[in-house]
Amino acid sequence: MSVFKILPTAQQYDWGKIGSSSKVAQFATRIPGFKLDESAPYAELWMGTHPKSPSLVANGNTALSDHLAANPGLIGNSVATRFDATGGNLPFLFKVLAIEKALSIQTHPDKKTAEVLFVQQPDIYKDDNHKPEMALALTPFAALCGFMPLPRIAAYFRVTPELVSLVPPSIVAEFLALADSSTPHGPEEKVALRNVFSAVMTAEPTLVKSQLDLLVARYQSRPEDVSSDTVDLVLRLNSQFPGDIGIFCAFLLNYVHLNAGEAIFLGAGEPHAYVYGDIMECMANSDNVIRAGLTPKLRDIPNLVAGLTYEAADPARHVVKPTSFHGTTASTLYDPPIPEFSVVQVSLAGSQETHPPLAGPSIAIVTEGNCTIQWKEGQVELKQGEVAFIGANAEVSFASKDRLTLYRAFVE
Repeated sequence: MSVFKILPTAQQYDWGKIGSSSKVAQFATRIPGFKLDESAPYAELWMGTHPKSPSLVANGNTALSDHLAANPGLIGNSVATRFDATGGNLPFLFKVLAIEKALSIQTHPDKKTAEVLFVQQPDIYKDDNHKPEMALALTPFAALCGFMPLPRIAAYFRVTPELVSLVPPSIVAEFLALADSSTPHGPEEKVALRNVFSAVMTAEPTLVKSQLDLLVARYQSRPEDVSSDTVDLVLRLNSQFPGDIGIFCAFLLNYVHLNAGEAIFLGAGEPHAYVYGDIMECMANSDNVIRAGLTPKLRDIPNLVAGLTYEAADPARHVVKPTSFHGTTASTLYDPPIPEFSVVQVSLAGSQETHPPLAGPSIAIVTEGNCTIQWKEGQVELKQGEVAFIGANAEVSFASKDRLTLYRAFVE
């Protein structure tokens, strides 16, 4: 069969939304045997072949990867010749995230770095793949995303003595001089930004704690020299991770807000932290994360500092602008600048939409409503939260009697 249901897996991390308030938990109720705990956090729903938590073919205990290995035509020659499809491996991993508490200040390694880290620390970095990723908002969503332009960071230095206290004066002076200069400095600006970031992230813990206490006390009185957005972010992060150095990233990284239907892309070496909201997330098939703050997990500051690109720019650089999908009327394409994946949103209201054959495999999940997926050999019914695999070269139609929202991740 070209199209069939698969069973995703639910991940419970402490930053997830609690009980049935989590979209992950709502969708996971479609998994046979799933038992909802209203007091537990439900953070991620995984759909794919990653060995940490692979999807299963519905109506059996066969791993999706095993089924694809036995039926390579479902992956397609185009994908199998360009990516590692060994053992039925897909080049992408599709997720739903439900975020109540901020995720860690983190980055993802490029392919070369991932291979090195996997060899050196396989207990921490459990695969050798890179992890570019796209976040597509289902509800209002906020994230720290890439370094701010240098003049904006410099403006924070001038009104935030608590931040200045963490960085050696010579580094601050060099950074401000470059930020204030109208002459492009290219590599020098990256070095200055790296020096600042490294100094902040390696600051002595007792100094960090004392300066955060001062900062929080000052922000609780609502200072007029920074935006209310910055104040709210600092106080929010401090309530979740009191005394954590990652809170100072509020003065270094862009703080972005997305509405439903908006998306951002993060390549290798881009620092980020998701703050709140519900998203669809698609990434290369990896679980490699290098963390440095806002987390009780292992912090690998040396590798994080070494692996960042230090590109400082307006957050618009990360935005993925939706476009039309093969001339369809109810489908919107989100196509990031990497070959491993793209995502299509299908939005119907009592109608039907046909997608042409794609050269590679895809995974689709219904996030609102119900639908019928039809193809040449048959059809399958999907309810909210249910997931289907669609094989390469299959023309499919999505039909709904009422309102439907469906997301389809694919590679060609």
